[in-house]
Amino acid sequence: MTSELGSGQGGVGRDSGATRVETVIIGAGQTGLATGYHLARRGRQFVILDACDRVGDNWRCHWDSLRLYSPARMAALPGMRFPAPSMSFPTKDEMADFLESYASAFNLPVRTGLRVRRLSRQDGRYVVTTDGPSFVCDNVVVASGTFGRTPYVPDFAGELDPGILQMHSSAYKNPSQLRPGGVLVVGASHSGGDIAFESGKAGHPTVLSGPIHGEVPFDIEGRPAHVVFPILFFLAGHLLTIRTPLGRKIRPEVRAHGGPLIRVKRADLSGVGVEMAPARTVGVRDGLPVLDDDRALDVANVVWCTGFRQDFSWIDLPVADDAGWPLEARGVVPSSPGLYFVGLAFQYAFTSMLVGGAGRDAEYVVKHLCARGPGGRRVRGRSVALATLLSP
Repeated sequence: MTSELGSGQGGVGRDSGATRVETVIIGAGQTGLATGYHLARRGRQFVILDACDRVGDNWRCHWDSLRLYSPARMAALPGMRFPAPSMSFPTKDEMADFLESYASAFNLPVRTGLRVRRLSRQDGRYVVTTDGPSFVCDNVVVASGTFGRTPYVPDFAGELDPGILQMHSSAYKNPSQLRPGGVLVVGASHSGGDIAFESGKAGHPTVLSGPIHGEVPFDIEGRPAHVVFPILFFLAGHLLTIRTPLGRKIRPEVRAHGGPLIRVKRADLSGVGVEMAPARTVGVRDGLPVLDDDRALDVANVVWCTGFRQDFSWIDLPVADDAGWPLEARGVVPSSPGLYFVGLAFQYAFTSMLVGGAGRDAEYVVKHLCARGPGGRRVRGRSVALATLLSP
């Protein structure tokens, strides 16, 4: 982070007051940094923009007790292993520090404190507008997160009694934030399960609302996991891909629904008195949240573990489908040459949303980007066919 722009081909000039650079990467999480690593190895010019004040703050902001759901041996990034015992489970702060160390070790040109406000295309180039300087570039890699950056809360949340404390999981830190009394946790994926467990353990009468989409059938921190995890990671990266019938079948399910319980299981939730209600939270009656079994819950707190909404309204290009997902093939946007995405859920494989899967997806995107040549020119007089690059 000692240099402003990556070294490589093409100088840094000014175009209508904007900084000229070959490639802009939006987001300094694991996928954005992995993309920067591969571009740096090829000697290409780039800059990584991030809204946070420090590299890794996208991890530091999570709830206090969060740890990775996969062991350190599977949290490596290209060129660097995670500095922890291979079968330990790093904390969110250890993950954040790892990202910061990674950016420093490879001298990646990260500009922090710059939120991208708009991406447009003018005169054959992309214009990236931030709340500071603007950038003109040939390529843009959007690495802004797996499930979007806008917390989703249903509209009817505004009808709840103002005496009920509401927060999205992105604002939850620990049970000390909760008011005395009952807690409704909406959304029974692994984050909802973890937060409901903490709430119940802290003595709050807690209801976890929503169907549970299964659970990992073993203790992820037990000795059998030392054998099981490498097998599962291999299958997730090679069997569950967009190139296999099984992968194509489950991809929409992974993108549409929350994941299974991972660290905290049903038995753990029962053990601290959490009620697991398969009914969804669907509305409000007399100021109280109502489940689709017609129960109104008299609670003092509601924690919305309802995920994030894809929001690419800041991109002034037709890049998203009706569900809000980018129209891309392995991160390549065919309708907008030079525009790429990394870090999407199931971008190529189930591992695309895991730290350990960031490197492969980033390498593929960089391979395609570099085939365009500096300035988006053809390489060796011809364009590289997308169909060829879609092979693993």
